[in-house]
This record gives sequence, structure tokens and C-alpha cells, in this order.
Amino acid sequence: MIELILPAIVSCIVAFFVVFTMTPPLIKFLEKRNLAVKDMNKKEDVMVARPGGISIIVGIIASEIVLYAFLQLNEILAITITTFTAFLIGYVDDRKVMGGWFKPVALAIAAIPIIVFGVYDSDLAFPIFGTVQIPALYLGLIIFMIPITGNTINSIDVLNGVASGFMVIASFSLSVCLFMVQNYEIAIVSLPLGFVSLAFYKYHKIPSKIFPGDSGALTLGAMYGAIAIVGGVEIIAAVALLPAVINSFLFLSSVKRIVEHRQVKGTPVEHTDDFKLKATDDKTAPVTLVRLILAGGPLTEKQVGFAIFKLAIFSGILAIITAFLMGVYP
Repeated sequence: MIELILPAIVSCIVAFFVVFTMTPPLIKFLEKRNLAVKDMNKKEDVMVARPGGISIIVGIIASEIVLYAFLQLNEILAITITTFTAFLIGYVDDRKVMGGWFKPVALAIAAIPIIVFGVYDSDLAFPIFGTVQIPALYLGLIIFMIPITGNTINSIDVLNGVASGFMVIASFSLSVCLFMVQNYEIAIVSLPLGFVSLAFYKYHKIPSKIFPGDSGALTLGAMYGAIAIVGGVEIIAAVALLPAVINSFLFLSSVKRIVEHRQVKGTPVEHTDDFKLKATDDKTAPVTLVRLILAGGPLTEKQVGFAIFKLAIFSGILAIITAFLMGVYP
């Protein structure tokens, strides 16, 4: 455990400062090339640079290279390759809107390095009830989990700062849980995800100076899923991600098909005269977590974001309790 302190500190510093220092020049670079989109939740005509996934992936790769230099783990290689592949998939979608099938299928392929490197345990661990051995089925779980976590974070990236802020809470919760179940090496490997998200949140929070884009959201979500698989904490990870998972479930159950969110015609949220957010009356619009939060009445964008963060903190606490139960009832 003591020998992991130095690589943990160095990798976290690298993760944070690479993103923190790289994002401002990236914003200027994107703006000069007119790579910006309108912020639909601002009354003024505000254009925001996109995609910020470039600085996110550079921060992740730099920090994981540092960790690999110290630890020489195949797990680090598998997580990094899967994450980088997810970035490439998202970047393609940033430049050209692909069909609804593209990201799930491509992200399933991105999960293959985890299988190739063999850095997984086919025993699925549950709190209280113990582990279930599903060697064949678990390969399917790996293929499905990366698309689920990637698209789940992508689907919640609808307001300034929400995707990055949510990932700060979820990823640090996951790291705490990994320490609790005594998977120290993967806990160290997971820490840079939280610090990358934290550094990016500085520029993504209200009012956003840059959006992560699909490249950024898929990168964060895929790395989270890869860590959960490699660390053997799939159930814990799902609990920490619960608000985003519910958002994805609500969306899919209402549209009844896999579709790119930018291709959905009805919008779940409208604006009041003072440009607060309110739930739409359009019955054809998809149901989302934000729409449910607004069911009680109009709120500002910041208020909705904080409501989502509160749910994320609650889910993080539930994940920690779940990890504790796994320790008590191994």
C-alpha cells in the first residue's frame, strides 16, 4: 500500500494540471476555427467551444502513462486503450452526427481490449449475497457495459457543468469503494478520472466556456465502465451512477428505440419568459431526469444542475454503503 502513494500523487497531479492548463488554449483553438455550438439554455446568443474531449483524453493518457511506468499493469493498458477508442468514437460523432446505432456498436468493440488482456474476473460480486460465477455470460456483460456507461454519461450531458461535475462525484465515490474492498492498485488507477473531471469542470461549469462533446462524455463514461469491470466492482459502480442510469432508462423507454439524442424532434424542456427551465407539455417529447426534476415547477439551469449533483452524492453514499456490505459479507 505504501509503495502506491507516490504513483498515486504524481498521476493525480499530472491528470489535473494537464487538463487545467491545456483547456484554455484548446478553447481559443476551437473558437478560431468556428468549432462552437449555441448554448440553448442562454437567453443571449452564446456560442461555446466544442469538443473538449481532446484535453480530457490527453490528461487521462498522460496520467495513466505515469501509472504504467510505476506499476507495469496490463489493467492500465486495457483501460487506457478502451478509453482512447471511446474518445475516437465520440470525436467522429462530434464532427458528423451518426445514426443511433453507431455509438452502442462501436463502444462494444471498444470493450474488446479488456477481454484480450484478460483483466477481468468473471465472478460478479453482490452485497450480502456474495459472488455469482458466470464465466460465459460475463463476456457479454463486458461488451454491454462499456456502451451503457459511455452513453449514460453522454445522455446526461445536457446542462452546463453537469457531465463533468457528475463524474467528479461518481468517480471519486468509485475510488473510495475500491479502497474499501481492498483493490488498492485499481483504486489508484481510478483516481485520475476524478481529477481530470474536476479540472475540466472549472471550464465546463456555468457559464460554460467549453462543452465536452460526445468525445469527452464517452471518454469519461467508458473509462468509468472499464475501471468497474477491471476492479470487479460492477454493482457498486452501477449504484454510484444511478441518476444517470435512470435518465437513460427514462429516455429509452419513452422514445422506444435507440436514437441519437440530437435527432429527437420533441424537446423535454422549454423556457419561461425569464429563461428559467420548465418541463414541456409536449406528450411526444422524451421523458428525462431533468424533465422529472422540473415537474415541480420552473428552475434555473444552476438549480437543476445542483439537484442532479445532490442525487449523485446520495448515490455515491449508497455505493459506499454497498462496498461496506461487501466487506462485511464477502
